[in-house]
Amino acid sequence: MKKKTSASSKSMLIAIPCLNEQSTIGQLITSIPKKFHGISRFEVLVIDDGSTDTTKELAIFYRAKVISHKSNRGNGASFRTASEYALTSLFDLMVVIDGDLQFNPQEIGRLIRPVVEDNIDVSVGSRFSDNSEIKHLSMMKRIGNSVITKVVNRLAHTQYTDVSSGFRCFSREALLRINTNFEYNYVQEILLEIAYNKLEVVEIPVSVVYFENRESRVASNLWKYGFRIIKIIARTYRDQYPLRFFWFLAFLNLIPAIVFGGLFLSHFLTTGQFTGYLFAGFLSGFFAFIFISFMLMGLVADMLVRIRKVSEKTLYIQKKKL
Repeated sequence: MKKKTSASSKSMLIAIPCLNEQSTIGQLITSIPKKFHGISRFEVLVIDDGSTDTTKELAIFYRAKVISHKSNRGNGASFRTASEYALTSLFDLMVVIDGDLQFNPQEIGRLIRPVVEDNIDVSVGSRFSDNSEIKHLSMMKRIGNSVITKVVNRLAHTQYTDVSSGFRCFSREALLRINTNFEYNYVQEILLEIAYNKLEVVEIPVSVVYFENRESRVASNLWKYGFRIIKIIARTYRDQYPLRFFWFLAFLNLIPAIVFGGLFLSHFLTTGQFTGYLFAGFLSGFFAFIFISFMLMGLVADMLVRIRKVSEKTLYIQKKKL
């Protein structure tokens, strides 16, 4: 835990990514408390991610600032838009909350407390930390979230209970450090980025409401959602730990190379002929070639990561001067 410091005179951006949330955006904005402990100034920003309904007009009506995407670019792009605005507008912290009213804006104060008072880098609103039952959350979705959480924890060496929460708070330092080009679903990828940058994270128990008969836009197809998450996690792990990633793939190919090579050599030593086992020799050579290729790719990728670290440090310094 970082040393507790004064919480006075901090500014906060409350970012709400939205896609066709005309039925909830007004209630969400008006439900945000008028003041927060330790916050002298805050602003509500709605990121209209290509909505085709009246989300934008309602957000303006309820006096929120709105930044619109011309087309639907996904939650990852909305996060980038919000974080860039937070940095250029010199906010000390940023809260991200989904626009569908599943999370209670009255709990923003609880979520920001560790960031404001204890200088924690990131706080995550966890729906599952207290193991309470959540109404209208299907068993399949709960199992899917549990599996993804275990995978992220294994890769990041963390102990999260909820890696898919859309209710989070980021300090300015965290926003300066995070540089990943997130896709549609960024919530798991960003936790790997946070772990990679050794930022301090806490989970805060929060309540959540799942509306009956409302279909999730992110996880409406669990198989497609799962494949997308696996792809994002694999790509992130490849970019952050290339030696582990490529050398793991290399040694997977080394095993059949040794097995087929052993068969080929054993047959030759026993009979003095290649006939009948040429296939084993060719397969051994093929897998050995793949093994060497992945080993070399790992070395090159590791070199590129070192170059990226220098670039990110330079970018961090530039952003900090804003």
